[in-house]
Amino acid sequence: MSELHTKTLSEIAALLQSGDVKVVEVVKHCLDRIEATEPRIKALITVMGDEALKEAEAMDAAGPDPSKPLWGVPMVLKDLLTTKGVKTTCGSKILENFVPFYDATAVARLKEAGAVFVGKANMDEFAMGSSTENSAFFMTANPWDVERVPGGSSGGSGATVAAGQCFGALGTDTGGSIRTPSSFCGIVGLKPTYGRISRFGLIAYGSSLDQIGPMTRSVEDAARLLQVMAGHDPKDSTSVDVEVPDYLAGLGREDLKGVKIGLPEEYWGEGLDEEVKEACAGAVAQMQKLGAEAVPVKLALTEYAIATYYIIAMAEASSNLSRFDGVRFGYRNKKAEELIDMYTASRTEGFGDEVQRRIIMGTYVLSSGYYDAYYNKAAKVRRLLRQDFDKAFEQCDFIAGPVCPTTAFVKGDKADPLQMYLMDIFTISANLAGIPAMSLPVGLGKDSAMPVGLQLMGPAFCEAEMLSVAERLERALPPLSIPEL
Repeated sequence: MSELHTKTLSEIAALLQSGDVKVVEVVKHCLDRIEATEPRIKALITVMGDEALKEAEAMDAAGPDPSKPLWGVPMVLKDLLTTKGVKTTCGSKILENFVPFYDATAVARLKEAGAVFVGKANMDEFAMGSSTENSAFFMTANPWDVERVPGGSSGGSGATVAAGQCFGALGTDTGGSIRTPSSFCGIVGLKPTYGRISRFGLIAYGSSLDQIGPMTRSVEDAARLLQVMAGHDPKDSTSVDVEVPDYLAGLGREDLKGVKIGLPEEYWGEGLDEEVKEACAGAVAQMQKLGAEAVPVKLALTEYAIATYYIIAMAEASSNLSRFDGVRFGYRNKKAEELIDMYTASRTEGFGDEVQRRIIMGTYVLSSGYYDAYYNKAAKVRRLLRQDFDKAFEQCDFIAGPVCPTTAFVKGDKADPLQMYLMDIFTISANLAGIPAMSLPVGLGKDSAMPVGLQLMGPAFCEAEMLSVAERLERALPPLSIPEL
């Protein structure tokens, strides 16, 4: 079956459980696909070929296991999720040779469900970026056009799924880092409610913002991965102990009657490329044809979201990254004679420009004399942003809009950091509010011929309903194929 890589995760899982294909066959196919496409895409920092094949052989010898919903399915992990015995770099020189001795909870749950990991995905260093141009190792290319970025910071995860190197990947989303690459690469990406998936083993950027989520080629696939990973974890104090619903049960609905879709004017106006607006508006029109009602809503504080987000995120980054000092683990400058010189040299040489920029800004807003003026005020605005969403959800069930103002841009086109930060204008509010949000591919831009993603946002812990609505819309839209490489 030479076209195995075109199958969805759900399709390949069914073939494996039925015995129609062997795990070794599927894993070898993915590794061959990686070998054929990696020279152009550069999605993976680490390829786990030998380990994956050894595991596949053992699984085939034991036979299919119906109790494991991901039995034998090849997957990729973003390289900031700790993986026992496998190098985990965060896309940074400072962790270039770090090998964890434990698995992140999300990783462990996927393993327990039978997933086989074939690689660790490239990313913006410590998840700081929107294009995967900030990796310490190399840039990742968009499979739809290798001259363009795949989005970030989970660009490697987005590119590996879009290129057919695996059947699903994990990303993390601090301000849009799952949704942006999903939009740019034409796949499905879900950022769950904060606390829905354990953050244990996630090397943090912004602890109150980061969330792990699935990146797949269909909504059903995303639901399957969420089903495995969701649930309370006593190892994570931010994990919420609420019941996990059956995310697959609501799929396959006939229509969208009774569903109210909110359209915030702040997401549909100035600064939005016409081709993105047209594709997203067409998807909303399709939802209306299926019976949904579109209603205008206000998210008046959207204009303050960028400033609020970057103050909070950079403050948390400054705190989280203080542990990388060259003493306990990670890169160390061995030439310095004094301790302070060793600290300075190790961090200067180990961190890239963007990480250093965010640490400096974060330290500034937390410093004496500026804490109240910046961080404390941003925390108050964050609460008001959450109230904005609460009011909007009194009028609608979900909010719809574009994921990004543009389709994937050419590498180097957003050299100005402020330009890059503004790419997150539609995504960061969901992280500040802690609500679930997802990107669904809705077509190609008329001018760029690049994928466009529609963003859906909903109230906390509404993932089951959101997936149900997204899957119905997905069936009504022409599917995107895997791009030629």
